[in-house]
Amino acid sequence: MSSTRRQFLLQTAAGVIACAASDGAPQFTCGNPKLQQAYTAAVAGLEANLQSVFRFPRPVLLEGATYAGVWLECAPLEGLVYAPLSPDTALANHEVFFDLQREDGYLPCNVKKTILGTGQIQMVVPIAATAWDLYRRNRSAAFLEKTYSACSRWDEWLVRYRNTRGSGLCEAFCTYDTGHDNSPRFLGKSRQCPQADARICPPDDGLPYLAPDLSATVYGGRIALAAMAREMGRTAEESRWLESAEAIRKLILDRLYDARDAAFYDIDSHDRFVRIRGDAITRVMGEHVADGKLFDEVYRRQLHNPSAFWTPYPFPSIAADDPAFVRPIPRNSWGGATQALTALRTPRWMEHYGKYADFTHLMTRWVEALVRSGQFLQQMDPENGEFSPDRGAYSPAMLALFDFVWRLYGVRPLSNTIEWNCRLPEDTPSTTAKWGTAELQNDHTGSSLTLAGKQIAKIHGIARLETTNDGKPLRLIATEPRAVTVLLQTGRRASTHNLNPDSVKAL
Repeated sequence: MSSTRRQFLLQTAAGVIACAASDGAPQFTCGNPKLQQAYTAAVAGLEANLQSVFRFPRPVLLEGATYAGVWLECAPLEGLVYAPLSPDTALANHEVFFDLQREDGYLPCNVKKTILGTGQIQMVVPIAATAWDLYRRNRSAAFLEKTYSACSRWDEWLVRYRNTRGSGLCEAFCTYDTGHDNSPRFLGKSRQCPQADARICPPDDGLPYLAPDLSATVYGGRIALAAMAREMGRTAEESRWLESAEAIRKLILDRLYDARDAAFYDIDSHDRFVRIRGDAITRVMGEHVADGKLFDEVYRRQLHNPSAFWTPYPFPSIAADDPAFVRPIPRNSWGGATQALTALRTPRWMEHYGKYADFTHLMTRWVEALVRSGQFLQQMDPENGEFSPDRGAYSPAMLALFDFVWRLYGVRPLSNTIEWNCRLPEDTPSTTAKWGTAELQNDHTGSSLTLAGKQIAKIHGIARLETTNDGKPLRLIATEPRAVTVLLQTGRRASTHNLNPDSVKAL
């Protein structure tokens, strides 16, 4: 063992910390009874969804509703979002896949109550990426080792079995590979692989697809693996991961992007674009495949286009103006419905590309719809926000409410900074958000920011303030869709700031 490696293990083994356990779970209270009731119900519903699954000894956060299990495409991210309430659950929602990984490197596509799923890959958000984020919170050397080994072997499996056309991209064999149930993207195609074996492509015309979203997931996983290798002092492996990540990124942009439509498409086995504009575009953005210039073009023409994806309740699973949009909307439809899972994934890219104001709009619309519904359902109509009837207690919907409330009205301790979101919900006299030693109070007179019992700032106006962990102001971020004036008071100093939407002002 190298000295660098030994030092890393000693340092991190001594500091296995849980991000929320030391300071207590976050607490949110507000003067709006309906919002408070919905928030309390979401937290209680999530706790009720902590249950056991096949061949794993610890409880995990289930998908909920009609889905009695965990799925690779979503459970790791859901565990990460739930981490402030239960760091142990966040760990379990990753390790359930790592511990049940096959010897050949295959990760189960799902783990249900009585069975493991093996008939597809079902990837969206890279488990390597969410695991890396979780490591940066818990600093567990053992977890990092397990993650790096499991995700490296998973990447090798994908290269071996999902590159049958030799393109260097990741291939979709069936509907469930991307979790796009009942989507016109896979119209007439098999739902899962023959013999429930994800290594076998069905003999359907046009398959396998060269898939932009699956390829983006591979890219994002490699970026995370490079970061892990760097953390562990494995510089040669870091370089190798970065090179392989850039190779697949270039292929996505060169082969799967159509500049004519400003959209990413599958290419079928006849080398033709499958011209259906779907939420796979958001998944490509979720891994930051596009640079700023390309993102702006896609955002303008597709994602922020009211005729396409920027509907009254964004983002539909198929563009509203695409002929393939499915109406009337059936349950579990990725043929047009706006999905809670898509909403839950938006923080991964909207803020990365600086769309703070639009992100505020999206979160507000989702919170409004969930509170109005009084239930936690899977999907809604992108035009009117009406949810499709279902069983409820759907974890992604409950997590979206929990996460969005804190991003809109709460204080959020991050790894090296603290985020203070200074605004009030509509028809709400006041809110109080406590997370560890940080407390944020919002009312109609402004916002009071307290850290370890000491007031560090007061803000009059709507904005986000980011500070160091000891409360020193770093930047103001304009999260409103209109220009605002913000008065910032720190101690005896006061300063006025005029902010345009999405602007970031260093302090």
